[in-house]
Amino acid sequence: MLAKKRGRPATGRGKTVGVRCHNSLLESIDEWRRSEPDRPTRARAIRRLVERALATAAPSGPAKVGSRRKAADLAGQAIDSLGDQTATVEERAHRKRRLIKGPREFREVRGDQPKKKG
Repeated sequence: MLAKKRGRPATGRGKTVGVRCHNSLLESIDEWRRSEPDRPTRARAIRRLVERALATAAPSGPAKVGSRRKAADLAGQAIDSLGDQTATVEERAHRKRRLIKGPREFREVRGDQPKKKG
């Protein structure tokens, strides 16, 4: 027969992370966990909430080419429906390009566009 090891039994293999929380946050967490059918412990509730938040977080990388094209098409349709129909075709096209491209000062800070050289 194996001899028992001294100390607290290992309950998990993950790293322990210490976090300080204000009472208002702990009260919110406790309220949420009381609404859960399985009544998780506070630690389990925090892990579950973090996992859910990470699963629904928006991707932080640059937008795909197809997404940008689709967004530009949708913006173009909206601009066409709201645009000044009394303006010439050339003037409407110019306004539409300006609106979709955005102001110069905003274009310079956009993270999804390649940086200009020089």
